[in-house]
Amino acid sequence: MNKAQLIQQVSERLETSRAEAAEAVEAVLDAITENVAKGEKVAISGFGIFEQAFRNARTGRNPRTGETVKIGAVTLPKFRPGAEFKSLVAGVRGAAKGSAPAKRAATAKKAAEKKAAPVKAAAKKTASAAKAAAKAPAKKAPAKKAPAKKAAAK
Repeated sequence: MNKAQLIQQVSERLETSRAEAAEAVEAVLDAITENVAKGEKVAISGFGIFEQAFRNARTGRNPRTGETVKIGAVTLPKFRPGAEFKSLVAGVRGAAKGSAPAKRAATAKKAAEKKAAPVKAAAKKTASAAKAAAKAPAKKAPAKKAPAKKAAAK
């Protein structure tokens, strides 16, 4: 998707003219760009964080000639995606238009399932272990070996 397609999509979603949508998209991009250039962090909840990243000066190598080259320090823009954005890209169900309460409810449900599963499994294991112990003859535990002695230093 390029900028023109983004403007078209915003225009359709907001049911406004392309000019108004273009102005809105430009305003958002300008605000992000200006604030990151000033050194401020721009955090958009659920989407991500725009910030500055610093790279120190270092020496590199020209791959064609093999000679060393000095590379100066630079300041670059950096983007870190938010949790909702990551899960949407990863294809997690319900992340497309999930609200915070719905997510909390889903998380609580999963947590309850995780707690209940080990209890059921433990009950099954103890019942089957008791049956197996009743049927099987008692086994002798293997003898434990003594730890190896260290050789004396000369």
